[in-house]
Amino acid sequence: MCFLLGKKHQAQSCGSVLTAGTLKGQGAIRSSSGATYCPLHGQGATEYLVLLAVVLIVALVSVALLGFFPGMASDSQITQSQMYWKSASPISIVESGAKYKASDGYTYLYLRLRNTGSYPIRLTALVGGDGTKITQYFGTNCGVSGYANISDNFYFGPGEEKYFAYINAFGLPCDLQVAARTTASTSYSVGGASSICQNSTASPGTLDYKSFGFEYIVYIDGQQITKKQVGMDWIVKCMPPI
Repeated sequence: MCFLLGKKHQAQSCGSVLTAGTLKGQGAIRSSSGATYCPLHGQGATEYLVLLAVVLIVALVSVALLGFFPGMASDSQITQSQMYWKSASPISIVESGAKYKASDGYTYLYLRLRNTGSYPIRLTALVGGDGTKITQYFGTNCGVSGYANISDNFYFGPGEEKYFAYINAFGLPCDLQVAARTTASTSYSVGGASSICQNSTASPGTLDYKSFGFEYIVYIDGQQITKKQVGMDWIVKCMPPI
């Protein structure tokens, strides 16, 4: 090593000690404690310092990008979320989508739900990431005109599917609108999203709820039991805005 301690070696110069990246004959530096240090010179040391600087710059840029784009979930996060909700019970999300609507600034949802349990259930509310819930949706056809109670139209037998969707955004037959918001829920908009879709065709972003869930009634042997199902992140890659 090029670090010499003790009186026995004080007279030894750096020139007599050869290490990788040092040049023979360079002078030693003596500290007040008597220790002798060899200055670090040479191409190897310079390359090491440059490489270290590059690594630090890349790390800082990565942290900055994460800070500027908090709504950009990775593909693996989205896949894990979708897999989790497809296997959830008794209510699973088998298909989903999200689109920003420029005219009102709302993010509209497509939620296809399935009763994966063994008993009939009646959905009564959607629960957002802030713990608040909505009990209504907005519709314009399929027997609905204006606001309607979720509980009136979302009764599922075992294995049955039903959906929420804005007809102009997703092209499905029935117009059963629910939307996403980052603030507290109002009317048919589920609050508590950590990120919503953006008004950008190139980068529409992701819809992300750190927690999401449902309130429902399950019918077991003539009894009605009210329950709540709240699960992990629900993340959807946004589609281009409308």
